[in-house]
Amino acid sequence: MNALSSAIATAQVERHVHELTTRGFTIVRGALPPRMVRTLDKDLEQPFADTPFGIGSFYGGTTKRFGRLLIRSPHARALVCHRLILSIVEQVLSPWCDRIQLNTTQAIAVHPGAPAQFPHRDQDMWRGPVGEIEYLVNVMWPLTPFTAENGATRLWSGSHGARALEAGADGLETIGEMAPGAALLFLGSTLHGAGANCSEMVRRGIVIGYSLGWLKPYENQWLAYPPEVARHFDPELAALVGYRQHRPNLGNFEGQCPSVLLGDYDGSPLGAIDALRPDQMAAADAFTAGGREAA
Repeated sequence: MNALSSAIATAQVERHVHELTTRGFTIVRGALPPRMVRTLDKDLEQPFADTPFGIGSFYGGTTKRFGRLLIRSPHARALVCHRLILSIVEQVLSPWCDRIQLNTTQAIAVHPGAPAQFPHRDQDMWRGPVGEIEYLVNVMWPLTPFTAENGATRLWSGSHGARALEAGADGLETIGEMAPGAALLFLGSTLHGAGANCSEMVRRGIVIGYSLGWLKPYENQWLAYPPEVARHFDPELAALVGYRQHRPNLGNFEGQCPSVLLGDYDGSPLGAIDALRPDQMAAADAFTAGGREAA
């Protein structure tokens, strides 16, 4: 990438980070070629047909959902590892984690007659402090056009961050209308919900979620992508789905990075290897150099 392209990319990231942190959401237009999105939608045609409708007022009896998109279509990786999107997400979440992780990949089909989903915040799946940190960034990718009539995502501007302590939806409501190829990013603290589908078409989309690397993910990634599947992923993707430790030493396998399971590991005993932050490593080394033994 030349200097001009790098500067443009940096400016794009900064603009969307600013919108995301001030409004609670932002839309990246033309993030992917519509042709690629159509191909992905085609790959998911049979899973959509085979998946039953949901049960419960949140998932919706006129809505279909399924995950594990990385094994359902080779084109799902383009969404999960989109460089601009990842750069935005990493900048927003990095103050509170050593690395981000994939929280979910979920395909959603909102059928005609579906009522509006009640406004909610996705960070509420975790019971941590509210209004102090951001836990999550979700990215909605439309597979079909998102319109006000067919139930495009509704978002409440300024409802994020410290405002997440307020239960109501009193702010300015925005309808996330967009075409396939665009991406809607919103914080886990942003109040939002699917709109009512008053059209005669099925509204299909994909949610790719990224969360702080030390949280339990919404979708159990290690069951969705066990080692025999994940060893076929490239290193960046394997790390995102959980085959990398979060320092210090969190998510290890026998004291080592779980990526060891993606190589030629034969089940032999392993020795634990430190995975500390630089400040922790320096403190531990200084302590040991002072003649004290580790516990």
